[in-house]
Amino acid sequence: MTTLTTLAPHQAQDRLHELTVIDVRTPGEYAGGHIPGALNIPLDQLDRALPDIRSAAERAEILVVCASGARSENACRQLAEKGIHTATLAGGTGAWAAQGNDLDRPVACDVKSAWSMDRQVRLTAGSLVLTGLALGEFVHPAFRLLSAGVAGGLVFSAVTNTCGMAAMLAKLPYNRPGKADLDATLARLRSL
Repeated sequence: MTTLTTLAPHQAQDRLHELTVIDVRTPGEYAGGHIPGALNIPLDQLDRALPDIRSAAERAEILVVCASGARSENACRQLAEKGIHTATLAGGTGAWAAQGNDLDRPVACDVKSAWSMDRQVRLTAGSLVLTGLALGEFVHPAFRLLSAGVAGGLVFSAVTNTCGMAAMLAKLPYNRPGKADLDATLARLRSL
């Protein structure tokens, strides 16, 4: 088993010029604000980017980031299984920004429309729970099982540090990268 290397935001800030930063959030989250110079390779695209990440890791240390650190830890484990050593940013971009570090935002980005995956999951889970309760009250009591199922999923998510709902939401069109976007990111990664 590989030990997970974690950098605190101040450590990453001091070494940013020597790190290759890969942001594994969705393109919408990435557009809402990312660490300067970070390349967006969504978690579900890691396998496709593997040869380029392996090559980049031979040239410089890789720092993997996400919103809070959970997805980047998952990505680091996946890459470690493929023999690629990486580090994760403790607390993710949230901790980075909380310490007063700048975030890059594309000029054309409407930050209000870029919701974090965590926010999307909270909205979806809350909506499903309320729907289950309302249908259980006004249509048939069995609909309350929808709310119970969501609650069970949230508990499972917390215990396993995974999120099936986030994985499903990541497949929605506004959360998925365009093929050309990932190709352009991989070209940039090769040129570093």
